[in-house]
Amino acid sequence: MTTAATRLKDKVCVITGGASGIGLASAKRLAEEGAKVVIADLDEARGQEVAEELGGLFVRVNVADEEDVKNLFDTTVEHYGRVDVAFNNAGINPTEDNSILTTDLAAWQKVQTVNLTSVFLCCKYALTHMVRQRSGSVINTASFVALMGAATSQISYSASKGGVLSMSRELGVQFAKDGIRVNALCPGPVNTPLLQELFAADPVQAQRRLVHVPSGRFGEPEEIAAAVAFLASDDSTFVNASTFTVDGGITSAYVTAE
Repeated sequence: MTTAATRLKDKVCVITGGASGIGLASAKRLAEEGAKVVIADLDEARGQEVAEELGGLFVRVNVADEEDVKNLFDTTVEHYGRVDVAFNNAGINPTEDNSILTTDLAAWQKVQTVNLTSVFLCCKYALTHMVRQRSGSVINTASFVALMGAATSQISYSASKGGVLSMSRELGVQFAKDGIRVNALCPGPVNTPLLQELFAADPVQAQRRLVHVPSGRFGEPEEIAAAVAFLASDDSTFVNASTFTVDGGITSAYVTAE
């Protein structure tokens, strides 16, 4: 019988943004379940520390740079011989991304590049190896705002996450016969450094988000990590091209914009 400690035994899992937030919590959870984790992040000091703590590998990567991303997956395969899971999680949510009336083109393009183009690149180079293996699980971090209008406008972020969701569906369908699953993970608001920055910068905006969550609280990174572990494991072998929502019920709640 597979236990929680062995469910991911020897699976090689690449996690972008693995040095903090949801990525860090997921790296810890996957390692606890027996996975060999590859921490991919810009933060060299913290990334290396996490990798050493979990007995894994650190690769510095700018997810918006094609050569960096290609190197990430090539290095993983050179080191471990394969890549079983790609958790494409890195992203940004800057305060300058706001209403369409005030967000300038540079802010729009920056978010699109880091949140959407990076997922395209990570999928491209992860799938290159997974197709040869004829197996793999790709998990792309989208968001609940890909499913509903945000209470506070963040136009490029919302659009980028909608793109991640649509791309994940298409890839899941395209590569299913190669033994590969691609799913979009849609978290609700989660208590991460990104959200804590929002609280500090604009407490009113943060409270407007919280009031819409039926459970009355933001999610914790460990709760999202549990979903990642499920999608990474063979417990989810028939879950593909799905919108996997972990949001405390927010997308089912009836709300009105203020």
